[in-house]
Amino acid sequence: MPIFVIIIVVSIMFYLFYKIQFFRSNRPAEKKWISAKSNIALGLFIASFGMNRIMISQSTVVYIIGAIFIALGAYNILGGIKAYKYFLPLAAKEATELKKHM
Repeated sequence: MPIFVIIIVVSIMFYLFYKIQFFRSNRPAEKKWISAKSNIALGLFIASFGMNRIMISQSTVVYIIGAIFIALGAYNILGGIKAYKYFLPLAAKEATELKKHM
């Protein structure tokens, strides 16, 4: 299905974008916050890849592998959302403290 292909391409682009941001950042809390966002994008990529495989070919092996990919993607998405919520206030505090010292 073309919608899954679009989601796959966009999510891998966001993943690469966030990984580049991760390596360019110097602040520890901001790095973890950006890493959480890249985890969400990676999870979306893996889950949509699994759904795409299930839609393209339907066999027992594809269903099992697709379900594993969807479960792994959901795990990455949920873990990324949890980390994002945790590190967002820490990254904001870190940014405001850096502005105060300048």
